[in-house]
Amino acid sequence: MKRKYKALKVVKKGVSFPKAVISMNIKEAEELAKVGAELVEVADTNKNEVIEAAKDADIIVPGSVPITRCIVEAAPKCRAIITGAVGFDNIDVDAATDNNIIVVNNPAFEWCFEEVSNHAITLLLACAKKLTMLDNLVKQGRWDEAKEAQSPMGSIYGQTLGIIGCGAIGRMTSRKAQCFGLKVLGYDPYVEKDLAKKNVIILVNLLELLKESDYVSVHTNLNKDTLHLMGEKEFKQMKTSAYFINTSRGSIVDEVALTKALEERWIAGAALDVFEKEPVDKDNPLLKMDNVIVLPHSGSYSDDAFAKMPINIAKEAGRVLSGRWPKNVVNKSVKPRVKLVKDS
Repeated sequence: MKRKYKALKVVKKGVSFPKAVISMNIKEAEELAKVGAELVEVADTNKNEVIEAAKDADIIVPGSVPITRCIVEAAPKCRAIITGAVGFDNIDVDAATDNNIIVVNNPAFEWCFEEVSNHAITLLLACAKKLTMLDNLVKQGRWDEAKEAQSPMGSIYGQTLGIIGCGAIGRMTSRKAQCFGLKVLGYDPYVEKDLAKKNVIILVNLLELLKESDYVSVHTNLNKDTLHLMGEKEFKQMKTSAYFINTSRGSIVDEVALTKALEERWIAGAALDVFEKEPVDKDNPLLKMDNVIVLPHSGSYSDDAFAKMPINIAKEAGRVLSGRWPKNVVNKSVKPRVKLVKDS
């Protein structure tokens, strides 16, 4: 089913001003109604239609179409770009900043850090116990082969989890992993040492993490520094018995390098919730490997989490449209197009 953008009109002081919110979910309507906003549909799959809708936009909420510089520069009235996701790699933040537009994200702790951390732990356990491989063999009537395929298999308890990215989701994943007796290493150039220590994460450099970990789980944002952070050189540093887990962004990984690492048994297997190209190509070789678990970018999903996400978007939009600063500003140095006041 195709998602749709929504256009927004705001009524203020008895006068109708055409505004637009390009949005993922009509559940924002209730919150936006508090500031006199009306949602109107705009197509989600056509860049030109997005550009046209952006011309009258005060708020833009990205859907499938990335918010590039050309879209930003086509939106002379836009005050803020608000994403419902934790990551904001689908927004040209530099272009927004250059045009005095606030970029706002939706931090994991406000809606999905429990879900994604649960997802990562689920995938770790599935890798460790070879659940999908054994399940498939048994269903095919290959019981003896399934029994033989159990070995080698680590114990989980006493093994090491390496977490790349120690933000809210990474830290929650660490706390849950420790319930299984896992030692946790972390790599994050930006996390405060005291915060890592509080969550019993031993901070190390990336090379040490890769060499020492039995499971490597990615929880960092995608940006110019993390694009293809995991390539051939990095996968060659991992143990041949180790598993790679990614519930963050597909492009943090060079998929060609990961495919080679799996084919040549540099690592034991992988569990992937995200891909460089989504929807994933049906001919992607990663989909054909017995030692790879693949999922449809579903880590953040639960009915409760996805009910919260659009409400958070709408609250932030409401703050901006009523002249207040949003809570979760990405480009903090931006000078907004309209004067805003800090919330008390």
